[in-house]
Amino acid sequence: MKKYFLFLAALVGTHLLFAQIDTTTLETAVVTATKFERKQSETGKVLSVIDRATLERNGGKTLGEMLNTVAGVQIIGANNNPGTNNLVTIRGAAAGNTLILLDGIPVNDPSVITNYFDINFIPMDQIERIEILKGGQSTLYGSDAVAGVINIISRKPGEKKIGVNGLFSYGSWETLSQQIGVGGRTRGFNYNIQYAHTNSEGFSSARDSSGTLAFGNNGFDQHVLNSQFQFQLAPGWELQLQHRYSRYQVDLDAAGFTDERDYTSDNYNSQYGIGLSRRHRFGQIRLNYLFNRARRDYLDDSMYKSSPWIDRIESRYVGNTHFIEGYGQWKLKGVELLTGADVRINQTDQWYWSTGPFGPYAPAPLEASMKQLSPYASLLMRKGKWNGELGARVNLHSEYGSNFSFTFNPAYRMNESLRSFVNLYTAFKTPTLYQLFDAFAGNSALQPEQSLVAEAGVEWRKANGLLTRIVGFYRNTEDAIVYTFSPTTFIAAYKNVSRQTNYGVEMELSYQWGKWNLQTNYTYTNGSIRAAYDGTGAPIGKDTSYFNLYRIPKHAWFGELGYRLSKSIFVQTQLRYMGEREEFIYGDKPAILNGYALVDLYGEYKLNDKARLFLDLKNVTDVVYEDIRGYNTRRRNFVVGFRFSLE
Repeated sequence: MKKYFLFLAALVGTHLLFAQIDTTTLETAVVTATKFERKQSETGKVLSVIDRATLERNGGKTLGEMLNTVAGVQIIGANNNPGTNNLVTIRGAAAGNTLILLDGIPVNDPSVITNYFDINFIPMDQIERIEILKGGQSTLYGSDAVAGVINIISRKPGEKKIGVNGLFSYGSWETLSQQIGVGGRTRGFNYNIQYAHTNSEGFSSARDSSGTLAFGNNGFDQHVLNSQFQFQLAPGWELQLQHRYSRYQVDLDAAGFTDERDYTSDNYNSQYGIGLSRRHRFGQIRLNYLFNRARRDYLDDSMYKSSPWIDRIESRYVGNTHFIEGYGQWKLKGVELLTGADVRINQTDQWYWSTGPFGPYAPAPLEASMKQLSPYASLLMRKGKWNGELGARVNLHSEYGSNFSFTFNPAYRMNESLRSFVNLYTAFKTPTLYQLFDAFAGNSALQPEQSLVAEAGVEWRKANGLLTRIVGFYRNTEDAIVYTFSPTTFIAAYKNVSRQTNYGVEMELSYQWGKWNLQTNYTYTNGSIRAAYDGTGAPIGKDTSYFNLYRIPKHAWFGELGYRLSKSIFVQTQLRYMGEREEFIYGDKPAILNGYALVDLYGEYKLNDKARLFLDLKNVTDVVYEDIRGYNTRRRNFVVGFRFSLE
């Protein structure tokens, strides 16, 4: 542990050095912490922001790769073949315990076992900024916000009547991307329409461990259209309309270490949203509705057979979500009240069919739905150097009944730059439709997973762009839902039978000074699970504790250093270290995935105020590593591109 104490000492020392320098930059206004806009320094929660300028300095990266630069966040699959499922985890939480928001509204896929949303649907160049709010956020955002929420905010139009922006890039594996957008503002109306297309030959998703089997490439093709319109109906009244359509097709392999030549997946996501807001003398009121539909079609026609038992497979998974929410903000002297309620209706329709030497196999389709009604309230207070939040939510569920969550967030400002905070939350994750109603393992008696989440830390924030933050975190989940299987009765079922605990520390430093910008963070994560079932779902006779952070490293570090050589030239280097991880192996002890370190280089040349060229070189030392056992990750690769904005 000596090297980690040395790292902490270096971080704090650097903080103290930079704290003596003072220039001026504007502080970011954020919305995720309280649902309404406020300065980032005015919240006691742990919030990170990836702004538009940072996104543009990373022109060759995907959304998953960008989120991997944030302390405590890991996107498993972001470094694999394009189209790989990107599982989002914060502070070691399991998939589905981080809630994705699009423009502040929760999105998910009820056809997936864990209810997560596929971030492959969101291209980078349609994003204005990303706000990552850690800790249990179920009071404001309901189910699944156990480890935190990631709010992806759509790109905003320019200030003129019409503006055009675009991106064209080419990279490794014959990857070609094009993005074009048009938007603008007039009196009482603004609009923004963005279209993106990406096509890649890809590489083999499955790893050829022998190096002699000549696995085929897995291609990727995506189209995304995002449209937003905003109307000022009357003074203080605004109407927002939004539509997003995303589709990508990707070639798949059969499994880790196993090639497949004619297995494809067709993935669709469509969203229709409407919002109405009104400003009044004490604050704002908002009403939102979003319909979100996700569909995945799989086809394996098996002209190339990876299994002698199957000739053809067809399956479809559809998830529909209706989200309705109304909430309001009332500001009084030293107090701010937020009250609201939301309704969520989740539906799924799933079927599977296959045939082989023994004839067709078609289990009964799964058609299921559930409803939730959740009223909530939050009181924000400020007195002297103290500020805090106290809130609660009641969740009324059509299947299991009701549950309750609360938030308590006191913070103390020692001076203009330094503050300390202690955050205590309870959070919950409702059982998913698959866990409740699957014909083989579903259990309609499941209760929600209940988590107690705590974090404490100190933050030094200066007007010059300096931020130093150290946070300790702890999360304990009761009634965690696990898959169980009895080898004697051959009965499978999801059950509330385990307790999961995660804890660790995050240390962050970011700074902008003249021509330099610096960002670095380190995360330590540990955890265990206590259950009467092992990792395969088989009973082990009594409650036993064992390590459960599969694919999550105990130690992770990221560093970025950028320098503007001239008005036209900017260069940047990034380093990312991931410690060794465990990979779950069914019926056997876990495998060990070795740690690795990656180096990326980026440079851009500004032709004028409206156009620039960029080059992104990734994994320049050509490191061979695994994030998912049996699957390839990206070796040395590049992206070269041209970006413009005309107003």
